[in-house]
Amino acid sequence: MSITKHPARVLGIFALAMINVAAIASLRSLPTMAELGFSAVFFLVLIGLFFLIPTALVSAELATGWPRRGGVYVWVKEAFGEKFGFLAIWLQWIQNVIWYPTVLSFTAATLAFIITPELAQNPLYMVGVILVVYWAATLINFRGMKTSGWVSSFCVMAGTIIPGAIIIILGILWMLGGGTTQIEFTWDNLIPDMSNLSNIVLVAGMLLAVAGMEMSAVHAQEVKNPQKDYPKAILLSTVIILGIFILGALAIAIVVPSSDISLVAGVMQAFTDFFKAYGIEWAIPLLAFLIVLGALGGVVTWIAGPSKGILAVAQQGSLPPFFQKVNKNGVQVNILLVQGGIVTILALTFLLMPTVSSSYWILTALTAQLYLIMYGMLFLAAIKLKYSQPNVKRPYSVPGGKLGMWIVAGVGLLAALFGIVLGFLPPAQVTIGNEVFYDGFLVVGIIVMAGIPFVIHHMRKPSWKKSGTSKPMKKPKMSAKKKRR
Repeated sequence: MSITKHPARVLGIFALAMINVAAIASLRSLPTMAELGFSAVFFLVLIGLFFLIPTALVSAELATGWPRRGGVYVWVKEAFGEKFGFLAIWLQWIQNVIWYPTVLSFTAATLAFIITPELAQNPLYMVGVILVVYWAATLINFRGMKTSGWVSSFCVMAGTIIPGAIIIILGILWMLGGGTTQIEFTWDNLIPDMSNLSNIVLVAGMLLAVAGMEMSAVHAQEVKNPQKDYPKAILLSTVIILGIFILGALAIAIVVPSSDISLVAGVMQAFTDFFKAYGIEWAIPLLAFLIVLGALGGVVTWIAGPSKGILAVAQQGSLPPFFQKVNKNGVQVNILLVQGGIVTILALTFLLMPTVSSSYWILTALTAQLYLIMYGMLFLAAIKLKYSQPNVKRPYSVPGGKLGMWIVAGVGLLAALFGIVLGFLPPAQVTIGNEVFYDGFLVVGIIVMAGIPFVIHHMRKPSWKKSGTSKPMKKPKMSAKKKRR
């Protein structure tokens, strides 16, 4: 009888909460939220209750019940078969690839404030910086996890946590000092106008901003008391994440008029207004440099991460041998090269849309829709496995048994579906140009990106699996003493 070795239960409530905060909190999403003004608070609270918490709780049950490497691939495969497991991990990877041009456009816009802010609205400049920074980050990852891990850790600390704390403090000081605010903190402004959905389309981008909690669910079995401590950690991390997003978004909204907020440069717009008001303009390039470091750290981290999931699936025979190649540092070089080719093509979107913000948004909308489709599969898999494999031991289970799972996963599923539909509506706050092109881009993007894994699965050959499967280890010879036993 084989004995499964479980990881040591070493994580406390605060430690797991910090893992979640590090995985999700980002300055890049603040301008999108700031566009909604005071009503961003209303939407963030709803998103926390109906998407963020359900995702974390459902993922924790799946991660502790099926702890093998593979995450969403394993969970969906157990519920619906290998084909749909491959689709789930593919969507998790490809949405991340589409995400790169958006986060790098944020990097380029921030970098422009070191040179000249007007460059933040120049499409050619944006494309150039996106490609240079992305391929530089890819080359860093070719050197292996030791190098990329050090770079990403340093950059995230210097370029996300520090600037995030500064902008929140500046916003609080601005309010306490009686500075002029661009939004009114009234009940009417808190509850948005729901009569026209185009006013709330940016909520789809907010859903994307809080996505990723399923990544940290793999640590659920390392919590000292999963059934009691995990929900507490989720609640704590949710409060911290929402606090960062709410205070950061409001800090931008109070100094930058909604009509002037750039989805890619909004953070630096706010810093510029704050620093000019306090007479410390000299600090603008310094903060811009730190934020660029933070964005670079995020890209370096994510370039290697999700693509490792694709490598694992490839080595099981779901992708041709070309995608199974690794270099001497164990890095999936061909996958990263293909990933870079897709990013290069998508970056050209900035030359096709009327404004930089509209290019940013259309890629954000497509990223959100693909990711939310994966979440829909995750929630459905959790419900299915509750019935098809009820005897699998789950150190953490969603409270309430089957009914509890239906409620929690059902709420998350409805939120995901709402976000997918919402993404097809052009936002009132952003000039998107031709609506036919906008919707056509999203429809074709979803069909192509979600259809590719089915085509690959249909074309699979036995030789792919043979190529990607490592040789089994030889059983150690038993000593004479052990044989006698």
